[in-house]
Amino acid sequence: MRIILMTGKGGVGKTSVAAATGLRCAELGYKTLVLSTDPAHSLADSFDRPLGHEPELIRPNLYGAELDALRELEGNWGAVKRYISEVLQARGLEGVQAEELAILPGMDEIFGLVRVKRHYDAKDFDILIIDSAPTGTALRLLSLPEVAGWYMRKFYKPLQGMAQVLSPVFEPIFKRVTGFSLPNQDVMDAPYEFYEELEALEKVLTNNAITTVRLVTNPEKMVIKESLRAHSYLSLYNVATDLVIANRIIPDSVQDPFFQSWKKSQKQYREMIHNDFHPLPVKEIPLYSEEMCGLEALERLKDNLCGNEDPTQIYYKETTLRVVEENGLYRLDLYLPGVPKENVELTKTGDELNIRIGNHRRNLVLPQALSLLNPSGAKIEDDYLKIKFA
Repeated sequence: MRIILMTGKGGVGKTSVAAATGLRCAELGYKTLVLSTDPAHSLADSFDRPLGHEPELIRPNLYGAELDALRELEGNWGAVKRYISEVLQARGLEGVQAEELAILPGMDEIFGLVRVKRHYDAKDFDILIIDSAPTGTALRLLSLPEVAGWYMRKFYKPLQGMAQVLSPVFEPIFKRVTGFSLPNQDVMDAPYEFYEELEALEKVLTNNAITTVRLVTNPEKMVIKESLRAHSYLSLYNVATDLVIANRIIPDSVQDPFFQSWKKSQKQYREMIHNDFHPLPVKEIPLYSEEMCGLEALERLKDNLCGNEDPTQIYYKETTLRVVEENGLYRLDLYLPGVPKENVELTKTGDELNIRIGNHRRNLVLPQALSLLNPSGAKIEDDYLKIKFA
């Protein structure tokens, strides 16, 4: 299966681009699913037809679905949710309030990842196009497998082992004092089973022969800046970007004086997009005179976006992480385009290298050759953060 993940700042047109890409893939004979994992779904509006949680046929070879996060949560987290609800009710909350509070913030977005993994395992489709949440949320989700792995290794597994030993002894006392039972085996197993799903999905998302990201942006300063940050953070999580799509370019045929200042600023920002994302390829999509809603409108977008190309190709192969041996010393190179050295913080704990850029942090488990060594210096060169070990 080939996975194409569309992301970008909210409102840049990534849903329309995902839908149009799906049209072209289906046209070429690939069995294609366009899946919306954005909590604010708009894929059904783009296709101009109702869509549900399960894939629905839109036209030959083309299917669409909008993730119902609550259904995913119940199927994967139901035992934990019911236990938390029981605890809250024992503490005096009413049933409905307890049910609502048992769903932790952000869980609906997290289970979008599990749904992607299930489609990948089922192999029911040749192409999976993900209309993801806006960049900030999407990046937090991509970092989740590593963050969850750290907590599972350091805390959860040791505590789970202790609980299994002590539970039979303390259960009667605990229930008498608190009014609710200790978590049963189903509740204890659910978080680790969920983590195993995320860990397996991480291998899929970081396999650049399977998964690539397409960044959708607009020729506006704030949007470009966010897209550049997204590209750096995707590299930090070892997820490859293979194409940038500059959407809503005002055509040269528009001569109305009202748009002249817009066209002038767009020219400047178009140059910025090409320069700042180099060597990534950039495709420019015009601003249309009508809303991109319905198959007829999406066909026009598809022709401008794909032409005669096969959009399942990998437009650019990006090496985001590499280990280099140089003069008997090791160096770790991490692709971080456009990031100044002063914005990078490095610390090492055990066999983990902690990399922080702004509000994003990655705990990178080092290869065996580097785990016993210490960072001895770092520099930014040719868009790579090059870290020496001694």
